[in-house]
Amino acid sequence: MQRRDVLKGFGATAFALAKPWGKARAQDSWPTRTVTMIVPFPPGGQADLAARPIAAALEKVLGQPFIVENRGGGGGSIGNAAAARAAPDGYTLLMTLSSVVVLPEADRILGRKPAYEVNQLAPVARVLADPTLLAVPASAPWKTLQDLIDDAKQRPGIIPYGSSGTYGTLHVSMEMFAASAGIKLLHVPFQGAGPAVKALLGGEVQALASAPGVLKPHVDAGTLRVLANWGGERIASFPNLLTFKELGFAEVEFYIWAGLFAPKGVPEPILTRLGEATKAAMTKPETTVAFEAAGSPPAYLDAAGFQAFIDQDGARLIAAVKRIGKVE
Repeated sequence: MQRRDVLKGFGATAFALAKPWGKARAQDSWPTRTVTMIVPFPPGGQADLAARPIAAALEKVLGQPFIVENRGGGGGSIGNAAAARAAPDGYTLLMTLSSVVVLPEADRILGRKPAYEVNQLAPVARVLADPTLLAVPASAPWKTLQDLIDDAKQRPGIIPYGSSGTYGTLHVSMEMFAASAGIKLLHVPFQGAGPAVKALLGGEVQALASAPGVLKPHVDAGTLRVLANWGGERIASFPNLLTFKELGFAEVEFYIWAGLFAPKGVPEPILTRLGEATKAAMTKPETTVAFEAAGSPPAYLDAAGFQAFIDQDGARLIAAVKRIGKVE
């Protein structure tokens, strides 16, 4: 063998050996630059409320900037899909809501190819898990849930309610209630919970299901009134608010949870470090204070616990979407 061939072979071997070593070094040192956390909704909703304190805390834990990028549209599907397609290098993350598990099924119901599949995302941690609350303007004539039901029966399909998008969390929860109460409401979808809340405050719609943390400042200010709680039990931020179950609607239960995901395929050392950092971020006083001040106490689950939760809750949500059926 000629000297040139020997050197060529040696060089190839050295490169092959160096390549995984270099990759391992990159994984061990992550992050070395800015990390983007996609929120698939406009500012002002539950996912945004969850993302900003967590991003700020992760910056302190990991020593690199974490930028929240609001990428709304499609009830969350545009941002979810962008994260699912991102390079699996740990530099693009997703803070999203429970609708992440039902939107692919909704696409199938509508006869179109799903924008993404849930198995393209790796759960990192659940951070919040609140029941939705039914809110109406303080100026509305309905003082109780029964008042709203009675009016809706007199005016089927007339009373407008807002949502974060078709088949999104706020749409599914309202349709659960409407079906159980035997009423028909007028669905008006927006690009996220933030715009939907603004529409409720501005009188464009007359009802909305949303998370306690999003609604609390407006209820405290006297501009909104809450009529019922979709949770299995009452919550500390609204202790006097009755649940749908207490009001006689045994099957009406819905939670709007927020969780952190990474694209599938992110190396295990990075996922492990990210999971540990998120756990640490959740224990920081500034994080818990931010969540509790908004009326959404932390509800942390690690990756394994979050995956088990998604499997159980996702089956219930998909069943609800199938009951709603095709919505044009």
